[in-house]
Amino acid sequence: MSRKTEHILIIDREAQCRRELARHLQSKGFYVTACEDLGSALASLSASPPDVIFADLAPAAIYELTHQEPVGDLSIPVIAFAQATRADEVVSALRAGASDFVVKPLSDRHAVDDVLNKLFERVRLARLNEVYRRELEHKNLNLREGISELRADQSAGRKVQMKMLPEKERIVGGIVMQHLIKPSLYLSGDFLDYIRLDEHQSLVYIADVSGHGASSAFVTVLLKNLTNRLQRNLRRGSSDDILYPDQILRRVNKELQDTRLGKHVTMFVGLINAADRTLTYSVGAHFPMPILTSPQGTDFLEGTGLPVGLFEDPEWETFRVDLPEHFHLILFSDGILEVINAKSLEQKEQRLLELVESGRHTIDMLSESLGLEQIAEIPDDIAIVTVTDEVASRNG
Repeated sequence: MSRKTEHILIIDREAQCRRELARHLQSKGFYVTACEDLGSALASLSASPPDVIFADLAPAAIYELTHQEPVGDLSIPVIAFAQATRADEVVSALRAGASDFVVKPLSDRHAVDDVLNKLFERVRLARLNEVYRRELEHKNLNLREGISELRADQSAGRKVQMKMLPEKERIVGGIVMQHLIKPSLYLSGDFLDYIRLDEHQSLVYIADVSGHGASSAFVTVLLKNLTNRLQRNLRRGSSDDILYPDQILRRVNKELQDTRLGKHVTMFVGLINAADRTLTYSVGAHFPMPILTSPQGTDFLEGTGLPVGLFEDPEWETFRVDLPEHFHLILFSDGILEVINAKSLEQKEQRLLELVESGRHTIDMLSESLGLEQIAEIPDDIAIVTVTDEVASRNG
């Protein structure tokens, strides 16, 4: 054995046997203590637990010893050291809890050495495993505390993010806007807003940030901050960028480029004028396109455009459509397609179009038809915005 610093306890009522075994063990470099009986041995265990116990005890006493504290807690091996003339005597000691058996008298000292060599290998391995177990428990505790702290942070972040959203319903010039957002995680990479600009004009947009989690949620804070600044600039007369959807996409693009977060956004930005009943919009690679439905028909809006945040000086086209009476305009993030049961993307789009065309054009109707409230874990963030005239809203 490479080191001989282990503590060995001998329990033997025969003084000569105790001395003979102790001399041999001490010659091998072990620290040895000896007791005459089980009672005195138990009294010394808690003060100085040994690494191994040699015990000349009856099986019942061995059982009592191996089940005593701290012996049982520390897994201290007990070697039965006694006279034996029959195999059943050895078996009884082993069944009582002895790890091994050495026969008296101590004539073959190599047998003791072999037993100790094998035993200490197991003991050292067991204690090394115990060290690893405690280290693992400590790391798991730290991990659980870290996860708990992360959850608390994410929960706080989610509350902040939800407070950034507009009220559930807003009416501007007879146009009613409502929304629903369901994050797949604590924090959402989807974002939406509708902003009253004046008596007749309002801005509505929906955005889907690449990725998930805190970094994507941070971009939604950036979007809210930017649109707030653009709104203040309009009131001050310093800038009218918020009146032009393509300009809004350029401003978002510049902010994302400047922050160097490695994130990009798909967006649909629309300016609604309730006075002349028009929708002016720009598309930043958003998918699926919004659906416009009215008594005249139901279809996706047309338009394409580059994603926002990937290129230095992109350009976006501006589109314009008239808003008929009794219209419903519905904006979705692409997470809505993940919960539609269809094989292909084209079939998913068609199913979404059919749902709206059949009259399911309110938040509650769409949520019920798609079973959004019953889905425990949605695969992607889902955001929906509905825009309609007040008469259509009442009829709906």
